[in-house]
Amino acid sequence: MTSSDTYTESSESGASGDAEVAIAAARAGADVVRGLYGRRLARIDKGAGDFATEADVAAEKAILDVIRAARPDDSVLGEEGGQRGAPDAARQWLVDPLCGTLNYAVGTMLVAVNVALRDGAAAVADPFSGEVFHTDGTSARVRHYEGSEGVDGLLAPTSDTRLVDVNLDPPFPGAPGFRGVDLLAHPGFAARFRPRVVSTTLALAWVAAGRRAAYVTDGGDLSESVHFAAGIALCRAAGCVVTGVDGAPPGRGGRGLVVAADAETHGLLMSMIGG
Repeated sequence: MTSSDTYTESSESGASGDAEVAIAAARAGADVVRGLYGRRLARIDKGAGDFATEADVAAEKAILDVIRAARPDDSVLGEEGGQRGAPDAARQWLVDPLCGTLNYAVGTMLVAVNVALRDGAAAVADPFSGEVFHTDGTSARVRHYEGSEGVDGLLAPTSDTRLVDVNLDPPFPGAPGFRGVDLLAHPGFAARFRPRVVSTTLALAWVAAGRRAAYVTDGGDLSESVHFAAGIALCRAAGCVVTGVDGAPPGRGGRGLVVAADAETHGLLMSMIGG
């Protein structure tokens, strides 16, 4: 059985069933991303230096096929295809089929496939490690596959690595009040943490898994973003501290994200961001 077929085992209702749908959809997208890796792909210009590839579009279609088969009454908001289904549907899925498109296009295997049910289950798939980080909204786990069988392990956030991922991609809506580069230059940051710079929300899954101490990015309200929804859901379920760069819970009118493995790490970062 391929990952794109697993939705047939996930048709039951409830949070656990939704989690299995999210996992199956994310794996279907990851299969496409992995299969097209290294090929010369046509690019679709989005303006301002942003673009999608054929892999983004094909992965989103594979994800949509899984969701439609398992949850035909739900709507989907996709990074590439926009809104599908009734905009006033009671349930909506948020899909980013290839987070880290620029990495992917230049042959870097640092990408993620994000699928999230708004205010519910979510999955983040790493196409190249084969890992799927997932939540039913209550617990957070990572699934490793041995053949077609998946084995789950609980995620346990920790700040032991002292590694903090900071998103430095433009635009910088918080400037001059906040810029990621200023955080990296703060003397307290260098004394306590070590920076890493990524361009994929896979880093949020790494915070939930204890591979990173924190993740920081600028921006507006990211709580309902197709890019961030799955990672935020995963981190919350794992017990991470999740706020905006202003310290408020992510939501309408919010600003960016500060996601930390524990309260101490979050407090230290907020003290540096605040001045």
